[in-house]
Amino acid sequence: MEAHSKETAEAYDLIVVSSFGEKSPYFLRNCTTVGFTEQLDFRWVKKEKTKASITFAIAKGTEAVSLPQSPFGGIWIEDSLSSSALEGFIRAVLEDLSHRGIPFVKIIQPPRPYEQNLDLINYLLFKAGFQQESMVSHQFFMGKKKIKKLVQRENTKYLTKTKDLGLKIQSGPIQNFGFLQEIKIWNQSRGYDILFDESRLISQVSEFPERYFLISILKDGKAQAHTLGVKLVPDGMYYYLAATKPKSPIKNLGEMCLFQLFNLAADQKLNFIDLGSSDSDTGANHSLIFFKSRFSNDISNKVNWTLKLK
Repeated sequence: MEAHSKETAEAYDLIVVSSFGEKSPYFLRNCTTVGFTEQLDFRWVKKEKTKASITFAIAKGTEAVSLPQSPFGGIWIEDSLSSSALEGFIRAVLEDLSHRGIPFVKIIQPPRPYEQNLDLINYLLFKAGFQQESMVSHQFFMGKKKIKKLVQRENTKYLTKTKDLGLKIQSGPIQNFGFLQEIKIWNQSRGYDILFDESRLISQVSEFPERYFLISILKDGKAQAHTLGVKLVPDGMYYYLAATKPKSPIKNLGEMCLFQLFNLAADQKLNFIDLGSSDSDTGANHSLIFFKSRFSNDISNKVNWTLKLK
């Protein structure tokens, strides 16, 4: 068994390059991470074909994180790969990071709809000595045909409601960033922390405008709610930065925004919608989980793994 593992590993090369200027289905792998000196792609290559990869933001002498300031980073299997070859990749990456003098490694492994080999990856990270630091559950709505059917089934109801309330729905690419100030003001008035980096978000939208969509609900020309849809990967939509105007006379604004996100996903012919996690400071946010359960048919965990190399 040991000979087989060694032979498998020797058939692969570990290639390490800057992630900047590269292209990846998960585009945030190629975006700058503030406060880190380097951002590197680690690729497990066989016969000039990448089989697995991971991107780390590197703070020299401190840590390597995949990826901070993003929903996740993690290991991506890009072609058929045996478990022993994947184990060899993890071992090779850790050896390289150790040689670079990195004492601490963190991997934020995405939920299953993004990486179908989630369970195997998590198992091998555990076997490599990683410890589970935290976990959050993401709710999903899976299935291109199911998304389309939901939209067809509910469309008349929401169109009628929009008309009866005199609302205007705007949905499409981001034209300006005034909505961010409204989201900040609305959330601050509710006592919520501002958890997004405005300048970084603007930079990402400017660099990848085709990946971001803004949904707004207006009454008499004034915004009542905003939601961002982000195509983190080409076949999925991520529900992000939902906010509603405090004391708005319009009820169920969150539900209406979410339906418009489904409408957008149907137009884009996407395979899944990621409704994100539902955590509070004290634990699971059960009321939010219940709200999302009306628009979800699957759930998968995002796991934060950590390892001390020295």
